[in-house]
Amino acid sequence: MKGISLACAALLLWVFAPVARAAEGAPTDQQIAGIVVTANQVDIDAGNLAKERAKSKEVKDFALRMITDHTGVNKQAAELVQKLGIKAEHSPTSESLKKGGDENLSKLKKLPESAFDRAYVGHEVAYHEQVLSAVDKTLIPNAKNPELKALLEKSRPVFESHLQHAKELEATLNKPAGAASGR
Repeated sequence: MKGISLACAALLLWVFAPVARAAEGAPTDQQIAGIVVTANQVDIDAGNLAKERAKSKEVKDFALRMITDHTGVNKQAAELVQKLGIKAEHSPTSESLKKGGDENLSKLKKLPESAFDRAYVGHEVAYHEQVLSAVDKTLIPNAKNPELKALLEKSRPVFESHLQHAKELEATLNKPAGAASGR
């Protein structure tokens, strides 16, 4: 499992490297909107797969929460770009996110059922850590429009709660099979 987590971390570093580099040529508000929509869609897609493949009820419930929350953020982003009269633009970062999300789905689909829950949740931990880093270091600081910046700031605690929930699930899934609490 550590190998999968390390592979996910390496993939996420590669995926989010353009976000870090974008600070030199800061992303535009349109590109930030595109990054937000793509990042959320990647997690929605993974959640849909987990909803179908996860064995654990807790993992299925988590996947449903990812679908609901990230769909809500995308809806708010779509409403905002329409209100502002701008269009979410693709960028190297959003394209990398899409490619990384597709690669993650492909890997998850190939896993045996017994390994799926841990791999999905491990990826969610790494993904949300990277999303929070990008939000804090690149997206919020470079958002020029106050409403876009406010949406990012409002969404941040949701992503933080996802990370904490994923970490709790990961700890539960990684407990030895015979481990009983309090015994």
